[in-house]
Amino acid sequence: MGGAFSFLPISLGQWFTMTLEADSLAERRRLKRRLRFWRLGAILLAVVVIVAFAASRSESFLADLGLNPHVARVSVEGFISDDRKQRKLLTDIAESNQVQGVILYINSPGGTTAGAEALYNSLRRLSEKKPVVAVFGTAATSAAYLAGIATDHIVARGNSITGSVGVILQWAEVSELLRNWGVNVQEIRSGELKAVPSPFTPPDPKGLALVEELVNESRDWFVGIVEKRRKLSSADLDQIKTGRIYTGRQALRIGLVDEIGDEESALKWLKEKRGLPESIEVIDRKTEDGYSSIWTKGLAGGFAGLFGGVFERAVRLIGDPSRFNQLDGLISLWHPEKQQ
Repeated sequence: MGGAFSFLPISLGQWFTMTLEADSLAERRRLKRRLRFWRLGAILLAVVVIVAFAASRSESFLADLGLNPHVARVSVEGFISDDRKQRKLLTDIAESNQVQGVILYINSPGGTTAGAEALYNSLRRLSEKKPVVAVFGTAATSAAYLAGIATDHIVARGNSITGSVGVILQWAEVSELLRNWGVNVQEIRSGELKAVPSPFTPPDPKGLALVEELVNESRDWFVGIVEKRRKLSSADLDQIKTGRIYTGRQALRIGLVDEIGDEESALKWLKEKRGLPESIEVIDRKTEDGYSSIWTKGLAGGFAGLFGGVFERAVRLIGDPSRFNQLDGLISLWHPEKQQ
């Protein structure tokens, strides 16, 4: 018949086969959905476990999350230079709601004058928002002493070495040595005081006068800050202008420090004079090296603690890279030859 179409009925076996295939496809889809759900749950659980583990190992991680008010301990050790990460740390602490006070532990012979100035200004801004007390270790001289007087209260050990108020500019003049070796350094200067002082030319009176002018100007700036912050007598102020060092006990007698003691003394001062609670804890706060946030820091610490070995060593390498300090001008340092 023209225009007609034929209808071939499906056998019972084919119908069952198609039904089973449809049910199987639906079941596979359900299994995939369940699998995705459990995978997501497992990932979330792993993150929670790692973060919790990291938090249990690191009190500062909890502090960063705002879970426990605390006193922040910040260390200034070794050679002081213009450290951007350190300044950021002090700014973060100043803006942190959970930091109730700061203990600044100082154990340093000093550093560059520009670095000391930057650190002093950062600490003064911090002390406008939080009570800050300095604790002197073995040495807190020159630039390190300048950091100390930026705080509200100074605690030193009886045998801490401090003072050395002033600056120094040193250079090696090797022209005679070079001549003995047959080496003559030729130079053309754009002005008679360009590149003064120079290791290749004996200093003339004008060059020495220039260097002395720079040193004295920076010394007057340093002494002016000491005079403003410590309220010393004229006789004591004249004494510190000599640049001499003092023990902690000597420094207490003339007013360079406020108290002989240690970190417990500093914490007691914060509690008694600034009203911090008796139960408050002290937590180290350090610059963030190699971590983009507290979350990545916590996760990295958690992985390191859980798996140890290679992971832990890798985290240490990432988080503590070797750094080399560069001089940035005049030096405010006791025994500069000790600088590494």
